[in-house]
Amino acid sequence: MPAPPRALDELIAFVRARTAPAPVPLVPELVLHQASELTPLWHATAGDLAGWDDSPFWAFPWAGGQALARHLLDRPERVRGRRAVDFATGSGLVGLAALRAGAAEVEAWDVDPFCEAAVRANAALNGLALPFRAGDPIGAPLPGVEVLLAGDVFYEGPLAARALAWFRALAGRGVTVLAGDAGRTYAPREGFTIVAEFQVPTTVEIEDAAVRGARVLQIMG
Repeated sequence: MPAPPRALDELIAFVRARTAPAPVPLVPELVLHQASELTPLWHATAGDLAGWDDSPFWAFPWAGGQALARHLLDRPERVRGRRAVDFATGSGLVGLAALRAGAAEVEAWDVDPFCEAAVRANAALNGLALPFRAGDPIGAPLPGVEVLLAGDVFYEGPLAARALAWFRALAGRGVTVLAGDAGRTYAPREGFTIVAEFQVPTTVEIEDAAVRGARVLQIMG
């Protein structure tokens, strides 16, 4: 059913009340509102905000996103002075890393409008401004965008297939497409170059190990 209307300030208050600011393990230059215990936050989201997605993906720095954010800060020339989109932004981690690395402009996209609250709260923590757009941009030509960033989007089959087709189309038009992947089931098997690899500290609340290998892929057209 459609999500009930909620004021943005109410959602931001919800994020702040059920998380705590903490440095991102692989990217300590950035601080995010993070959940320290999965179950209470999950139940709070479902119980307090009926009609919204009750899976708070925005509350955790996922391994693929951490890897991509780390790569951008290590190699700021990938985005410096360029216009970027952070696709499936979640917490906003990758978009914030792009801004910190010197991107001229970054816009964060996610299908979950709740993510706007997380992005706004996290941007404020880091003294940055990260515009948010709710919706699904897959298939859009993104005129003027020079870099497409995607952290951890290969976890579900149909989404991965749609996203990869779009990534390849964008890359074919000259857009730099960088994707963080922590060995997800539906990651591409070909048509990319591995540009970085990391061992990423994470949590067994959301992953199967306390440290997970992750890589940054540049998708080819």
